[in-house]
Amino acid sequence: MKGLVCSMVFYTGDTHGDVTGIVEFSQRLQLNPSDTLVILGDVGANYHLNGLDMYIKEQLNTCGPTVLCIHGNHECRPANVPGYLLQDWNGGQVYVQPEYPRVLFAVDGEVYTLAGRDHLVIGGAYSVDKDYRLMWGFHWWPDEQPDEATKAKVEQVLSARDRKIPVVLSHTCPFKYEPTEAFLPGIDQSGVDDSTERWLDTIDDRLSCDAWYCGHWHINKRSGKMHFLFHEFEAAPEI
Repeated sequence: MKGLVCSMVFYTGDTHGDVTGIVEFSQRLQLNPSDTLVILGDVGANYHLNGLDMYIKEQLNTCGPTVLCIHGNHECRPANVPGYLLQDWNGGQVYVQPEYPRVLFAVDGEVYTLAGRDHLVIGGAYSVDKDYRLMWGFHWWPDEQPDEATKAKVEQVLSARDRKIPVVLSHTCPFKYEPTEAFLPGIDQSGVDDSTERWLDTIDDRLSCDAWYCGHWHINKRSGKMHFLFHEFEAAPEI
């Protein structure tokens, strides 16, 4: 219909504090707050816990769209960062700091309606670089993976929906889809905690969904309904 302005939704992968690509993409497409850009974890905006985080959030807050951040494994959960408040947004609750109203952090197990589709969020993953970070004094958080309460919440949400959800947004992927070609060299895989991926496998085995978007693996790849994203941007399909 002529003159009708439709809100757009885009997905992208880990930024680890470098949001230059997001700013450039948002400006090039002239995105505005009615549009949503989903970052699938490891945003890096709650990693340093100092002024650098504030700089990153300011860039995201002013780049154009509303930015929805999924929890990764290289960042502190916003519930543990001073200044965050819970507010309602698109059918669920999000964490937001009043000074950065366009930078939203998803709550695991919540469902948000984006582009006319319900999106279930399941953040978190295991850090294969945990020992390295601890050895050199870098930040690491023991609650990086979903806990039992989060898992129960996800299960309850899906049960109430007859195990049907149009879109899943997660940081890592179900175990069966792990892109082994993206494994870091030198990492002993026998010591990797893959409990989150194996739990996601049990979710996927009983789930009916159209698309599942994840980051974490630093790879751009499509495997059936699984969309792995890193530095690429993918638009939500039209209904």
